[in-house]
Amino acid sequence: MKRLSVNEAVDLIENVELAELGKMALAKKRELHPERITTFIVDRNINYTNVCWVDCKFCAFYRHAKEQDAYVLSFEQIGKKIEELIEIGGTQILFQGGVHPKLKIEWYEELVEFICKKYPQITIHGFSAVEIDYIAKISKITTREALERLNAKGLYSMPGAGAEILSDRVRDVIAPKKCDTADWLRIHKEAHEIGMKTTATMMFGTVETDREIVEHWEHIRNLQDVTGGFRAFILWSFQGLNTRLAAEHPEIVKQSSNRYLRLLAVSRLFLDNFKNIQSSWVTQGSYVGQLALLFGANDLGSTMMEENVVKAAGASFRMNQSQMIELIRDVGEKPAKRNTNYDILERFYE
Repeated sequence: MKRLSVNEAVDLIENVELAELGKMALAKKRELHPERITTFIVDRNINYTNVCWVDCKFCAFYRHAKEQDAYVLSFEQIGKKIEELIEIGGTQILFQGGVHPKLKIEWYEELVEFICKKYPQITIHGFSAVEIDYIAKISKITTREALERLNAKGLYSMPGAGAEILSDRVRDVIAPKKCDTADWLRIHKEAHEIGMKTTATMMFGTVETDREIVEHWEHIRNLQDVTGGFRAFILWSFQGLNTRLAAEHPEIVKQSSNRYLRLLAVSRLFLDNFKNIQSSWVTQGSYVGQLALLFGANDLGSTMMEENVVKAAGASFRMNQSQMIELIRDVGEKPAKRNTNYDILERFYE
């Protein structure tokens, strides 16, 4: 089957009825996942610090170092959070913070080593390309060396955070201090080259155009052609409560469920070299998250024992393992718990 071009994908977003897009995306999903298994993971987001100098306008979570509620978690506090996760059968921590202006590579090495040695059963999926970029700069090393050193201490994989929209025009508006598109892609390529898998993400609903959305997909599809290093794609909508971006740009409106499902479906059609696409129930709510399984998503993501970043911007949906299993069964799919690699750990079907 011929690949979708950028123009064809833009046309689908703008002109095809939602129900038709859903049918097309579900057919593509069935090609890739004929066994009808929908997976999820039990993990916990640990935000090791909220101190950040990058000042993204869309973020309500970060604080500057001297603010009263700024924090850096101690290793002991992080350990306690991991122990709580292990108690409920968790297998992974999604580990991210603000971009702290003073923490160098040695601090991160010690932290990763501490977790790996004390909790060897837990996989560390951590540190965005934006964090790696700054850790390297402040430590006067290359980003590749930063990745290699953290990988050697036990960092297993890297999340796709910090991508937002891979368009420098958009980035200059919403997060002008963040690394640019080329650097985000380069750091993921370096991670793939040293054998570290990553995920790709997108936050839509700010100032981007439909074409910029599709060009973002083209960037990650092109890199996936070269490295095969992305495990999954995750799409979510901008949450504007308490953010400077929403205050400065009153033309930005809350994204509808229709818009989310429309983009999700076209991403499934366009990203033909991505096996896994996650549903973003954390920003959309459990029922739209469930509908996403009929619009191309084959994974319900994480039970999200803890989540602080989108919560600070007004999204506070919650779901536990039994609710996830029920939602998956309800659309005729087979629920299964997975690990970071998408290996199935436990099946909840005959």
